[in-house]
Amino acid sequence: MAKQKSIYVCSECGYESPKWLGRCPDCDTWNSFAEEIKATKTANKMVKSKGISAQNVPRPVGKISSSVKERLDTGLPELNRVLGGGLIKGSLTLISGDPGIGKSTLLLQCAGAIAKEYGKVLYVSGEESEEQIKMRADRLNITTDQLYVVSETQLSMVEEHIQAIDPVFCIVDSIQTLFSDQISSAPGSVSQVRECASELMRLGKTNQLPLFIVAHVTKSGALAGPRVLEHMVDTVLSFEGERTEDLRILRTVKNRFGTTAEIGVFEMREEGLMEVYDPSRLFLEETPGEGTMVIGIMEGTRPILVQVQSLVAETKIVMPRRTAVGLDTRRLNMLLAVLEKKVKVPFYASDVYVNVVGGLNIEGTGADLGLALSLISSAKSKEIIYPHAVAVGEIGLTGEIRPVSKADRVVMEAAKMGFTHAIISSRQQVRNIPAGIELIRLATVREAYETLFSGRSKK
Repeated sequence: MAKQKSIYVCSECGYESPKWLGRCPDCDTWNSFAEEIKATKTANKMVKSKGISAQNVPRPVGKISSSVKERLDTGLPELNRVLGGGLIKGSLTLISGDPGIGKSTLLLQCAGAIAKEYGKVLYVSGEESEEQIKMRADRLNITTDQLYVVSETQLSMVEEHIQAIDPVFCIVDSIQTLFSDQISSAPGSVSQVRECASELMRLGKTNQLPLFIVAHVTKSGALAGPRVLEHMVDTVLSFEGERTEDLRILRTVKNRFGTTAEIGVFEMREEGLMEVYDPSRLFLEETPGEGTMVIGIMEGTRPILVQVQSLVAETKIVMPRRTAVGLDTRRLNMLLAVLEKKVKVPFYASDVYVNVVGGLNIEGTGADLGLALSLISSAKSKEIIYPHAVAVGEIGLTGEIRPVSKADRVVMEAAKMGFTHAIISSRQQVRNIPAGIELIRLATVREAYETLFSGRSKK
C-alpha cells in the first residue's frame, strides 16, 4: 500500500504542485494554493470509472433524436429567456452570485413552478435546514406537495434520494458543501468540487435530469472553485446586483443551448423576485439635465434605454481621475482622447466620473455616442437642444459616428417610451420609422457638437 502524501492545488485552476507556491504558474493567481491529501494507489484502484452511460455506442448523427425542443418551462419568463427558452433535459446549469443576492429565492420559485406543472422536484440544501427552506417557501406562497426538500451534504446520499424520488428537476445548493467519500480532502476543496460536479453531471446525463447547482463567489465577484468547473457544466449564469438595491440582473456567461447575449431583469420584493418586463422605465430618470444622456443598447434580442451621467470637474492634481461605473474604463479613455483631438474639448486638467443609472453594466460600442454627448455636456455646462432624445452609435478613432446593428429596434423602443428624437449615424439604416420620433443623422462627433450644443452656455 502506497503512503499518503500532501500536494498543493490551486483553487482557481486546479494546478497541482508537490510544494507550496506563492503564485500559480498556470493562471498567475497569488496565494491560491491549498494543501490536499493525495489518494493512495490502493484507494484509486477501488474507485471504478463511471461513464455517462454504460450502454452508450456510436450512432449516426442523423439517427440521434434531439431534445432541444423538449424544454421545461421554469414559470419565470425572464429565466426562460436567459436559458434560451427553458430547461433542457439532462442539462447541468451553474448559477453564482454574491451572498444574499437572491439565488436561493430564484431557484425556489423556479422549483415551485416546475413542481406544480410537471411533477416531483428535489431541492438539496447543504447550507440551510429544511425548516429555513420551508419558511422561505411560505413567504413565496409555494404550497405544492410535489416539491421535496432535504438537507444533505454527502454525495452518495444525494444520489440515493434522486434514485428514490425520481424527480423531473433537481437543485443542489451549493456545490461547495457537497463531499464524496472517495476523496479524502475537505468539502469545498478543488478535488471535492471537481468530483462532485462530475458525478452530478453523470447523474443528469444518464437520467435525463436537468440539474441546477449553486456556486460561491470570491471577494472579487468571480466564480469560486477551479475553472474546470465552468467547462464541465452546460450553462453558467451570473446573478448580479446590490443587496441594498431592489434591482437584480441575471446574465448568461456560457450557454450550450442558446445565446449568451440575453439578460433577465428582476426586482426583489417581500413576496420574492418579480420580473421586470419593461426594464427601460426602471433605468430611466425623470429629470434629464446637464451631463446626462439617454442611450439605447441591445441586450440579446431586447432593446433597453438607460441613462448615463457624466461629471467633468477641474482638478489640480497631476494625474486626473478617470472613474467609470457600468462602462469599460478603457473605452472611456479612448473617447476622451477622440473628443480632445477632434472636438477640442479639454479633459487633461479635469477629473471625469461616469455612471450608468440603475446599476446595469454596458458592453459593446453602441453606447459611445451617448457617452460622448454626456461628456461634452458636462465639460461645457450645456444641455443638448433636444430634451427628449436618445443616442445610439459607435465612435471610431477618426471621430466618425458609425452605425450599429439593430438600431431600428432601439428607435422603436424610444418611440414607445415617448422620446421625440433619435440621434444616430448618417449611415445608419432604419426601416419602418415609427410615428412621433424624428431621426437626427450625424456623420462625426464634431458635427454632433456643432449641431446639438448650439444653445448658450450656463457658465
